[in-house]
Amino acid sequence: MDRVNRTKSGPGPVGANLLAVRSHNTALVLDLLRGAGAEGISRLELAERTGLTPQAVSKITARLREEGFAAEAGRRASTGGKPRTVLRLVPEAGHAVGVHLDRDELRTVLLDLNGTVVGERYGTVGLGGGAEAVLDLVAAEVTALVGSVLGCGVPADAPTLLGVGVALPGPLDHVRGVLHRVTGFPEWAGFPLRDALAERLGVPVVVDKDTNAAALGLAAGGEGGSFAYLHLGTGLGAGLVIGGRVHRGARTGAGEFGHQVLQLDGPVCPCGNRGCVEVLCLAAAGRGETSEAARVLGVGAGNLVGLLDIDLVLLGGRTVAGAPEVYVRGVAEVLAERARRAGLSEGVPEGVPVRVASGGERGVAVGAGQLLLGSVFGRDG
Repeated sequence: MDRVNRTKSGPGPVGANLLAVRSHNTALVLDLLRGAGAEGISRLELAERTGLTPQAVSKITARLREEGFAAEAGRRASTGGKPRTVLRLVPEAGHAVGVHLDRDELRTVLLDLNGTVVGERYGTVGLGGGAEAVLDLVAAEVTALVGSVLGCGVPADAPTLLGVGVALPGPLDHVRGVLHRVTGFPEWAGFPLRDALAERLGVPVVVDKDTNAAALGLAAGGEGGSFAYLHLGTGLGAGLVIGGRVHRGARTGAGEFGHQVLQLDGPVCPCGNRGCVEVLCLAAAGRGETSEAARVLGVGAGNLVGLLDIDLVLLGGRTVAGAPEVYVRGVAEVLAERARRAGLSEGVPEGVPVRVASGGERGVAVGAGQLLLGSVFGRDG
């Protein structure tokens, strides 16, 4: 399959080394092949479900088979005539790296086209160590991961590698891949992370906030409707999925959940404000007052639910992982009480559902990889 040029005019490689999805129609077919799993799907079913003509589907699937992205999965009985050939996606035909660059941890995963983790590395990092040192470490970890699984010396030599998705604390500019003032690390403000890392690796790079990546991963994994993913780790943020799509806002700044002010004369937050939900929540957690931290998180979540009328709240991050039942119960109690006061309990007696997000400690990294895979299947977040 043709590859899109990796570079264009301007600083650094910023193109997309993605499958040559020559049209939206090809992406639709690929997505249906993926959804059919090992059992496969026939060309006739593909035509019916996409609205394409059988001739168009035959051309698309012939090209996908020729280039290794689709294969026969057997034959299925037909109501008339000869049995139908069914096709399946070849997961190993493409891979994406997902990187979770936290304030003090670095996790990299390699995903196949199904989004299955086929390799993983984990280590420590310090964002305060300077951009060049951090990027050298990220590049080394990505190179080691890709080399160990795909057997190549450098990522650019891996023929199935689509690129690298990086997720880290915001705020940042998702479109340009440029960081804003990361809370606690002002020296990163304005740093062109996407282009700098793409230049080191020689493959396309996409950058997004950790919360957005996790939310995208959850949606790709089947989480439907409109939901908020609240990530409580070394910081606090939210990833918002509304109508099945990640909501980033006009300037890609949506989801700065942790810096809503709950207490005007409260403690100073690293962002410069006082009484932010992040500083109050983390302070309580640091004192061992987990129930209080959960209650504070619930108040912030209640504000979010009230503004957006979302269907579900999902919790994640290492701090939540330390006492998941306490956080789920605490947030759910606040939301249920809010619903009762607002007279919204009819039909939703427990308020908006709250549960721990699937994916565990890999969730953000897997979501970062989905930043690349989504483009292949016409499901850009």
